[in-house]
Amino acid sequence: MKIRPKKSLGQHFLRDLSIARRIVDSLVPHQGFQTVLEIGPGMGVLTQYLLQNDAYETHVIEIDRDSVPYLKQHYPALAPRVIEGDFLRWNLSRLTEAKVAIIGNLPYNISSQIFFRIIDQRDQVPEIVCMLQKEVARRLASPPGNKEYGILSVYLQAFYDIEYLFSVPPGAFDPPPKVQSGVIRLLRNETMQLACDEQLFFRVIKTGFNQRRKTLRNALKPLGVELDSPYLDQRAEQLSVADFVALTQLVQEAME
Repeated sequence: MKIRPKKSLGQHFLRDLSIARRIVDSLVPHQGFQTVLEIGPGMGVLTQYLLQNDAYETHVIEIDRDSVPYLKQHYPALAPRVIEGDFLRWNLSRLTEAKVAIIGNLPYNISSQIFFRIIDQRDQVPEIVCMLQKEVARRLASPPGNKEYGILSVYLQAFYDIEYLFSVPPGAFDPPPKVQSGVIRLLRNETMQLACDEQLFFRVIKTGFNQRRKTLRNALKPLGVELDSPYLDQRAEQLSVADFVALTQLVQEAME
């Protein structure tokens, strides 16, 4: 029985076993987790290597109804830990109250939504290792002052240290995607809570980057507040996470 990749689910099955092992070996077990959740295991190319490591217990969550019986049949020891469901609608607390590392070859069309879901549960997720479209992976790991740096870069880097690990060519997949892929690792930093309103923080970031070629003095006009700050003479891509927190505090004060 072979599972055919479904275009509707954005599936591209990794077939290069050396890359699969390299992705799994990129997990850092000393991050304080004993449970790993793989998102979208497909035919189990990563799963087979995850199951070889006794440092953690592997669970998988799969939305594809064809893949679920395949996984249970080919990895019988895993069968009780195969979750049929949509990660975007699923809470990690249903699995455990303890820390959970996340790994996966993420569907490129919903990778941003997956990260927002993870941020909502960030205190339970000390580490993420995942493969994404290379352009997106580079963007997330990009530092300030870089044209790749964007909304999700700032929001994720507020809570995670992000490292771009390596690139993966289209030929490593079935079917080959039309884009290059990249693997990144995210490690939870020490920021438990931002020193500003988190929803406003995201709104300031989003508003600033919506017109990224403009200085923030002009880009932030839709917020409807009067500000006086050196930050306003810069563009959004030039500000660090700490800068955006400070700017959000100023916006917050101006709104009160």
